[in-house]
Amino acid sequence: MKRKLITFILLLLAITLQAQTARKFTINLTDDGKANMVVFLPENPSGKAIVGVPGGGYSVLSNSHEGYLASEWLNKQGIAYFVVNYRLPNGDRFIPMGDVQKGIRIVRDSASVWGINPHDVGIMGFSAGGHLASVVSTLSDFDARPDFTILFYPVISMDERVSHKWSCINFLGEEGHKDSELVRQYSTQNAVRSHLTPPAIIITASDDRLVPTVTNSLAYYTAMRNAGNECAMYIYPTGDHGFGFGPWFKYHDQMLNDLGNWLNARQTPKPDAIKVACIGNSITDGFGIDMRTAYGYPAQLQQLLGKDYWVKNFGVSSRTMLNKGDYPYMNEMAWKDALAFKPDIVIIKLGTNDSKPENWQYGAEFKQDLQQMITTLRKNNNPKIFLCTPIPAFKPTWNISDSVIVNNIIPIQQDVAKKNKLQVIDLHTLFANDGDKMVDDGIHPDNKGARKMAEIIAGAIKK
Repeated sequence: MKRKLITFILLLLAITLQAQTARKFTINLTDDGKANMVVFLPENPSGKAIVGVPGGGYSVLSNSHEGYLASEWLNKQGIAYFVVNYRLPNGDRFIPMGDVQKGIRIVRDSASVWGINPHDVGIMGFSAGGHLASVVSTLSDFDARPDFTILFYPVISMDERVSHKWSCINFLGEEGHKDSELVRQYSTQNAVRSHLTPPAIIITASDDRLVPTVTNSLAYYTAMRNAGNECAMYIYPTGDHGFGFGPWFKYHDQMLNDLGNWLNARQTPKPDAIKVACIGNSITDGFGIDMRTAYGYPAQLQQLLGKDYWVKNFGVSSRTMLNKGDYPYMNEMAWKDALAFKPDIVIIKLGTNDSKPENWQYGAEFKQDLQQMITTLRKNNNPKIFLCTPIPAFKPTWNISDSVIVNNIIPIQQDVAKKNKLQVIDLHTLFANDGDKMVDDGIHPDNKGARKMAEIIAGAIKK
């Protein structure tokens, strides 16, 4: 009965599709056509695009109600839609990952032709396809990572004891699903990163008997919230598993309204926005500020600069400029992302953690490591670079030494800035009397301190 209903719905879709869809065609993702992408372009494009990833336990593709059926509603919203019919892994996880990543790259490469904003390309996955969407959202290189993520009752954990057993086995393989490190790596709640993992919405039902909500959907939401990332979660009272865009789902209309409101509320960078990369340690990351993706200094800088700018936070806590420090910044995924972002403006704020004795023993190399960062940025995209001095360390928390900052690090920064003709933003001087704008550790600015940082840096950029 359910299969007949799906067939009937698809017939209705074919009748009404032309009213909302300007073009429909298929692109082969592999030479043999075993992986392809079905394209639905809207009559009135909004600039937003979504790449759809059907479920099916990594054993089949449920690309009707978890694929094509969404095209009418999305095209009606002006959203371009791309359903990726990926190859099944059969134990080789890189096969479906590569197909979906290729699909995203094609969408971005063809954005101007298809009326798409390349900075507004999302991914939507269902069940095992939700797992694949979360893998692409967390572990892909920058150019294949989506700008937002929609997860319907997703498989998140690869631990078959708390997840969907056959999704785990089919994705990781007969031997791989027994490898604790692979299980940990591809249980994507472990792969969430502050600022780097795109905003997400999770849609599921409380009575899901196939993929437990608590150990999957809720685990991803918790990781996102703990990272300070934007994430919404809608748990409907009933619906079990696999409702997708099927109108038989009791809360179908409410779900579409919730999803539509979330999509409409997202702030999307303009295609030609001036790109600003904020590189730094925990002060840039927003340590001590709840929901730092909304209230850290880069987020407040975005508010001050306005829609003509696109500010991204590439801060990582505990990181050093020194390549021999305990946690070198240039070893991080955030550094690779910052380069791939190809910014027009870069704000560098590193040096606080370098002042620790265990790191400053390599202080003789601070100058060359700072120069390496500047040289790499200039070879990459030749952005305008602002070099920030560290904020005062009002307390010697974590062995951070303000005397090393003042007597050693800042003079080196000034010397390198002069040599490279960079503008220095002297936060150390400008924050000298602002100990009341710090969290209790005396190292990290609070919300008010982050606001002051944003105001100072915005003023330097606009000047």
